[in-house]
Amino acid sequence: MTQRAAASRSISYDFAVLRIVPHVYVGAFVPVGVIVHARTEEFIAMRAVEDAAALRERVSGIDHELLGRYLRACRAVAEGEPSAGPVALAPPSERFHWLTAPRSDVIQSSPIHAGLCDDPRKALDELYDRFVAIG
Repeated sequence: MTQRAAASRSISYDFAVLRIVPHVYVGAFVPVGVIVHARTEEFIAMRAVEDAAALRERVSGIDHELLGRYLRACRAVAEGEPSAGPVALAPPSERFHWLTAPRSDVIQSSPIHAGLCDDPRKALDELYDRFVAIG
């Protein structure tokens, strides 16, 4: 493959926005993270607001320290850290689908969306800036 062909190669990826739903029965949510999965690159990564003080600025009425720990645990699963348990040892596709599976928890995922990029890590940062970053 030529350098030009490699440079213009598009990588297909899926992503979901992680949301905090402080009162599940109301359905209102606050975006706090993004997960990106590019199957052909065996790439999965998550970026989220994990700091209790930053979470406190975004959403009230929850245990911010506990929420930060849950988000860090989700990131550990996405990164495949063995200390995150058996699901973290699964292939990237299985970890992505586990993290984005519908649940009635305080941490929920948006529907899964698709996109094309040249660099999944850059796409993660751009999606985070678009959907999560404040200011």
